[in-house]
Amino acid sequence: MSKLKRTAFYDRHVALGAKMVEFGGWEMPVFYPTGIVEEHLATRKGAGLFDVSHMGRFIVRGAGALKFLQHVLSNNAEALNTKKTGAQYTFVPTESGGAVDDAYLYRFVEDEYLLVVNAANREKDWIHFQTFLGIFEEVELIDCTEEIVMLALLGPKSCNLLEGIVQSGPLPEPRRNAVSIVSISGAEVMVSRTGYTGEPLCFELFVRKDDALMLWDQLVVKGATPIGLGARDTLRLEAGLPLYDHELGKDHEGKEIPIMACPQAKFAVSFSPLKGEFVGRAALAKHFEALSKIFLRDYSLMAHLPRMIKPIAVVGRGVAREGTKVFKDDMHVGYVTSGTMVPLWAVEGEGLSSVQTDQHLLRSICLAYIDNDIIEDEKVTLEIRGKAVTAVVVACHLRSDAPPYARPIVLEDKIPTAELPSGDVKIKVRRPGY
Repeated sequence: MSKLKRTAFYDRHVALGAKMVEFGGWEMPVFYPTGIVEEHLATRKGAGLFDVSHMGRFIVRGAGALKFLQHVLSNNAEALNTKKTGAQYTFVPTESGGAVDDAYLYRFVEDEYLLVVNAANREKDWIHFQTFLGIFEEVELIDCTEEIVMLALLGPKSCNLLEGIVQSGPLPEPRRNAVSIVSISGAEVMVSRTGYTGEPLCFELFVRKDDALMLWDQLVVKGATPIGLGARDTLRLEAGLPLYDHELGKDHEGKEIPIMACPQAKFAVSFSPLKGEFVGRAALAKHFEALSKIFLRDYSLMAHLPRMIKPIAVVGRGVAREGTKVFKDDMHVGYVTSGTMVPLWAVEGEGLSSVQTDQHLLRSICLAYIDNDIIEDEKVTLEIRGKAVTAVVVACHLRSDAPPYARPIVLEDKIPTAELPSGDVKIKVRRPGY
C-alpha cells in the first residue's frame, strides 16, 4: 500500500484532535472532538474552515489553452472574465454523455486557468486530458496540487472574518463565482466566491504552500471553526450537491449516470456556438432534448434519460443510506445515492423573518436516482432494513438565495420537534425558508 499524502495542514488537524482517515489517497480529518453535528451547525451559523487541499489542481495555459478547455469540458470557458464571473462549475464529459469527473474552473489572471478536480479522480483525469493534448498546439498542463494549497471558508460570518485579515486588494464582487486576488500578511491569495455547502456567503482560497499555515492560523484566530470531511458531506447533501461515485459516475446497476440527470447540469453544460464540437456534445444534446420534454410532462423521449437525481425527505422513521431501494406503487423506481441524518437549527418565526434559536434538530434526508416520471410532492417508499418507510420527493432541502443564512426547507406535514435540555418542553418548529 502506498504511503498516504498529507496536506500542509496535517499537523494543525492532529493538534486539534481530529480523527484522521484515508480519503482519495490523502490522510484527512473526518471530524474534530466536537463532532460532525456541531461542525455542520457551526458552518450554518458562523464560519466553517475546510482543508480541501486534497483536491487535484491543474494549471492550463498557453495560446491553445482555451480551445483545449472548450473541447474537454462541458461548460463555456470563454465566458470566464477575471473582472466579472471568474469561475464556473463544469463536467469532464465522456463521449456518451456521462461524467469522467465534475470540476471547477477558475480564471484569476488573463493568461492561465486553474482547474480543480476530485481528489480520487486526479490521476484518472490527468490521463484523460493527456489523450487530447496532442490535438491542440501550445497547451501547457501542469499539476500544481502540491505547490498550491486550497481552503474553503463558508458561512454567514465568513465575509466579515475574511475582511478582517485582508491587507490590500478587494474581495470578489458579492455574487456567485466572482474572483479576485488579495494580500494577507504579504502573501498573495486568490479568492473566489465558490463553495460546496450551499452557503450564500462562501469563499475558496488558493495560496502558495509556504504561506498555508499563516493563512490557516489567521482564520482560526479570527473565529473560523475547523470542519472535517464528515460535516462537509452532510452540508453538501443538505444543499443537494452531487458527489462523484454517488450522484455521478456509475449507478447501482452499473450503468453510466448521464450528466443531464444531475440538476446542476443546467449551470454546467453549454451548447454555445463558441464551444464548437466538444467531447460528448451529441449525447448531451440528445439528453437535453429529452429533459426539456420531461419538464413539460412529455415522457416520449424518457428512454434517452430515464432517471434523474432528486431530493427526497423521509417522512417515516428510518435513515436512507446509499443503495436503499426506492419504490412507487410497489414498483422499483431507483436507488438512494446519498442519505443520512442531518442537523438544522430550530427557528422562531416564518420565512425571511425567521430567527435561528440555540436548539437544533435532526432530519432524515437523501438524494436518489429515480424514474423521471416521478414528480415533486409525490410519495414514494424506501426499503430501509426490510421495512417500507414513507418519503416524499421535494424541490430542495435548503435554500440559499437570501443571504447571509442558508435556510433549511422542511415538509409542512413533517414538522420536527426538539427537546430542550430539561426534557420537559418541546419547541414546535415552523417551516424555515419561504
